[in-house]
Amino acid sequence: MAIRYPVVPKNITVHLGKPSDNSDNITISFIDYISNVACSEIYPTWPIEALKANIYSIISFTMNRVYNEWYRSKGYSFDITSSSVYDQAFVLNRSTYENINNIVEEIFNNYIVKGNGIEPYFTTYCDGRNTTCNGLSQWGTVSLANSGKNYLEILRYYYGSDISIKYNAEVGDVVGYPGYVVGLGSAGNPVLAIQRDLRRIRKNYPAIPNITSTLGIYDEETKNAVKKFQEIFSLPITGSVDKATWYKIKYIYTSVKKLSDLYSEGLSKDEATFLYEDELNYGDTGIEVEYIHYFLDAIAFLDPDIPRLKTNSIYNDNSITMVKAFQKKYGLPITGVFTYRDWNKLKEVYDKILKNLDNEFVSDLYPDNFLSTGSSGEDVVKFQRYLLSICRYDHSIPGVRVNGVFDDLTRKSVLKLQRDFGLEENGVVGPVLWKKVVELSKRN
Repeated sequence: MAIRYPVVPKNITVHLGKPSDNSDNITISFIDYISNVACSEIYPTWPIEALKANIYSIISFTMNRVYNEWYRSKGYSFDITSSSVYDQAFVLNRSTYENINNIVEEIFNNYIVKGNGIEPYFTTYCDGRNTTCNGLSQWGTVSLANSGKNYLEILRYYYGSDISIKYNAEVGDVVGYPGYVVGLGSAGNPVLAIQRDLRRIRKNYPAIPNITSTLGIYDEETKNAVKKFQEIFSLPITGSVDKATWYKIKYIYTSVKKLSDLYSEGLSKDEATFLYEDELNYGDTGIEVEYIHYFLDAIAFLDPDIPRLKTNSIYNDNSITMVKAFQKKYGLPITGVFTYRDWNKLKEVYDKILKNLDNEFVSDLYPDNFLSTGSSGEDVVKFQRYLLSICRYDHSIPGVRVNGVFDDLTRKSVLKLQRDFGLEENGVVGPVLWKKVVELSKRN
């Protein structure tokens, strides 16, 4: 399993005013933003350890806003404001100081964490002369630096002895709303995030049903929990997570855990552990690799621009060749490394194939959503018909009723097949099991 540590954003969108002001938004590099704020908040003549302590606080405050999607979860289209009343001072087109710029370039991808938490700590601060606060005193850091304390000792003086630094964080794209409606049959890290957040929100709102699944598959439990959440917070009760529901969940989760608060509950490594890797590369193995191989093979069957090569559960040279061809075809960075962005595009292309094709082959294709107990509809009917064909000659399988409902009998048969195929016995139909069942149903 992978721990998804926060990434340092490449760019940040700044609102030039208070949140509700009718002001412009500008997008600049994260490094340029931190330098601008540092030069607006502190003085270049201060001792270097004081400068470092303040810049660490500025970085962590900024990353906290971005990581928790504080403003975006409230419906705004920016990450942070230029107002020191709400966030930090930012002055458009201001001059910066070389010594501050050098420190920023050195430490911009390091941030402050507290205790066992992994999220960027909410490092509140004030000037310490005109205003005081429970966080860091900017002028106070000067006195502490002059007394011989280094930046980490200064930070611990203000934020507690359990403060530490997460060094060399990855720089990349911050993953928020996945860009599509997440609903029954969806799977992956977005589902895991929804399930994790709702389980924690439930402590404050016990009317929300519990979610016991840890597979990252959007099942009936998850759907019912989402519906109750939507009801409580006056959202359209659909049972699916669209953009509005996603950000409402994010906002309530951040609020109940106080992630944007000096006295945060914190986010543990267990809560940030996801089943699905952010990227797949040569030598990686497992079910994720089999999944992307399935989708790539289906696309390659119909698209001559994508070579159809032999694959298995190992990300090998053939995988890289197919991924590069796919990336080239759809305007993605041609790396051969399969990323979260590639996954979204792969599913989008596959979904278009299902919608646009009208031939016998389409019925054999995996429907692009996981089937589990409580699922219903035409996709379940198709699967049950394949299953029935197998049951006619393999009497070790419990059986099936072709009724379009993924009932207990269907689940028992799925578990038996997963055991026979050496797959994880979870009672859920994904692309790998679907393909095996289709192939097996056509043998007799």
